[in-house]
Amino acid sequence: MTTKPTIYDVAAAAGVAPSTVSRALARPGQVSTATAERVRRAAEELGYRSFAVGAPGGSATTGIVLLVTSDITNPFAFELIHGAEDVAFGAGLAIAVADSQESGQRERASVERALSTVDAVVLASSRMPDSAIRVIAKQRPTVVLNRVVRDVVSVSVDYTDAASRAVTHLRDLGHDAAEYLAGPTASWADGARWRALLEASRAAGVHLRRTGPTVPTVEGGTRAVESRAGRPPTAVVTFNDQVAVGAMRGFAAGSLSVPGDVSVVGFDDTVLARLVVPGLTTIASPLREMGGRALESVVSLLAGTLPGPSVPMPAELVVRESTGPRRARMAR
Repeated sequence: MTTKPTIYDVAAAAGVAPSTVSRALARPGQVSTATAERVRRAAEELGYRSFAVGAPGGSATTGIVLLVTSDITNPFAFELIHGAEDVAFGAGLAIAVADSQESGQRERASVERALSTVDAVVLASSRMPDSAIRVIAKQRPTVVLNRVVRDVVSVSVDYTDAASRAVTHLRDLGHDAAEYLAGPTASWADGARWRALLEASRAAGVHLRRTGPTVPTVEGGTRAVESRAGRPPTAVVTFNDQVAVGAMRGFAAGSLSVPGDVSVVGFDDTVLARLVVPGLTTIASPLREMGGRALESVVSLLAGTLPGPSVPMPAELVVRESTGPRRARMAR
C-alpha cells in the first residue's frame, strides 16, 4: 500500500520548513515567488494535494500544533510550553496555546473550535474523560501530556522512587504521620501521586491521610489549611507547588512556622519552589523534557511514524528548607 505524501515530504524535497510549505500552498503571497514555485513543483512531483483550512473532506496543513493546558497561570505550564516550543521551532512548527481553566467542558470546546485549523493536538494535564480524548485522537494526531490514555500516545511521569524518598525523608526527620492535600478530582496526576505516596508510606510505616480536593492554586492551598480545625499534622505533602506555597502562607497566618511546626513538601519543582522562603522541598518532574518529548511524538505522528512505547519519565526529590525535624511539643 502506497503511503500518501505529507507536508513534511514536500518540505524535505523543496528544502524548506513545513510551515513554509503551508504558506506557499495556501497563501503564496506570504513567501517569495521563487520559494512558492519550488514548493509547488515539489508538491506536484510527489503527488501531494493540499486542502484549504476547514474545507469539507480536507485536512488542515497549517504547521500549527494546539497545546491545551489546564491552567496557563501555573508555572508548571511555563516549563512544558518552553520544552514544546524548542522542539516545534526546530521542526518548523508553531505552537498555539489554549487555557481550559481546569474545566474539561471548556477544554473540549476549545479543541473542537480549533481542530480544523491545526495539524495536531497536545493535551497537557487534560481534565477530559478518556473517551473524549480518543474522539479527538481519531480526528488529529494527538498526544496527552502528564497523563496516560490507552490507545493514545502519552507522556507521563513515574513518581514511585521520588515518593518513596520523600516519605523516607519525612520519617527520618521524626514524622510518623503526614497529610496529603489532594488536587482536582479530574486530575490523572493527582491519582498517580497519591498512589505512589500511599504505597511509600505503608512501606515506611508512616500514616498518610488524604484531604481534599484542593483548588490547585496558592489561594486554594491557603484556604485548605486555614479552614482546618484543631492542630495541624507535623508534615504536609501537597498536590503541587502552588498549593504548598499557599499552605505555607496559611500556616504563617496561624502563627505556625515552616519547618519548625510543620514540614511542607510540594510537587513539580517549579520556579515557585526556588523563590519562596524557606525554599520548598518538592518532588521534581522533568517539565521541559516532558514538553519536548510530547512535540517529538507529534512530529513522528505527522510524519506517519508511530512513536515507540511510552516510558514514564522519572521524578526526583529535591530537598530544601521547608522540611525539618519534628518538634517534641508536636508529639501526639
